[in-house]
Amino acid sequence: MTNVAEATPRTRGSDRTREVIAETALRLFRERGYEATTMRAIAAEAGVSVGNAYYYFASKEVLVQAYYDRAQSEHEAACERLLATEHRFAARLGGVLREWVRVSEPYHGFAVKFFKHAAEPSNPLNPFSAESSSARDASIDLYRRVVEGSADRIDAELKAELPELLWLMSMGVVLFWVHDTSEGCRRTYRLIELTVPLVDRLVGLSHLPGLRGVARDFIAGIHELRE
Repeated sequence: MTNVAEATPRTRGSDRTREVIAETALRLFRERGYEATTMRAIAAEAGVSVGNAYYYFASKEVLVQAYYDRAQSEHEAACERLLATEHRFAARLGGVLREWVRVSEPYHGFAVKFFKHAAEPSNPLNPFSAESSSARDASIDLYRRVVEGSADRIDAELKAELPELLWLMSMGVVLFWVHDTSEGCRRTYRLIELTVPLVDRLVGLSHLPGLRGVARDFIAGIHELRE
C-alpha cells in the first residue's frame, strides 16, 4: 500500500512533464516548422533538460506519433454522443468525418507545414507506416463502430471490409483538408456533404442480388492487393 501511495505523485508528475513536452513541441512545430524545430529547442522551451526530453520522447518522430494518438483520442471523444444516439449509416459517417475536421482545426497550420514529411512513403510518420499503426488501428476501430452501430442493411462481406475502406476514404478527406484554404475549411465540410450520400447509396445497394457480384469482385481485389 505504501509503495502505491508513494508512486502516485511521481506518476502524476511524470505524466505532466510528458504533456508539457508534447504541447511545447506541437507549438514549436506550428511556429517554426517541423524541420527547424530541434529536440534541444523543445527542451529549452519546455523547461526541462535535453536528456529529460529524450527520456520521454526518443525523437521528434515519436513526438508526432504522440500527437497522432492524442488527436485520435480527441476525435473518439467528440464522436461518442453521435454514435450513441444516431443509427443511420450516412448520419454516423458524416458526423464522424465532420467531427474530425472540427477537432483538427487547431492543428491545420501545423498539418500544412508537416504534410510533406507524412506523405513520404518511407517516412515513419506516414499514416500507413508500421510506426503509425496505433493511431491507424484506433481510427479504423472508430469506423468499425460507425458500421456496426448502423441500423442500415449492409452486405455481410462488405461490412467486414468497410471500416478500413472508410478509413481510406477519411485519408482522402485529410488530404483535401490539408490543402483547403477556405475560411473555416468550408470546402472540406462541403466535400463531406457531397461524398457521404454517394457512399451511403453504394453501401445500401451492396446487398441487392444484381450488385452483390460486383461487391464480391471488389472485395476479392482488396484481398489480392493486401497480399
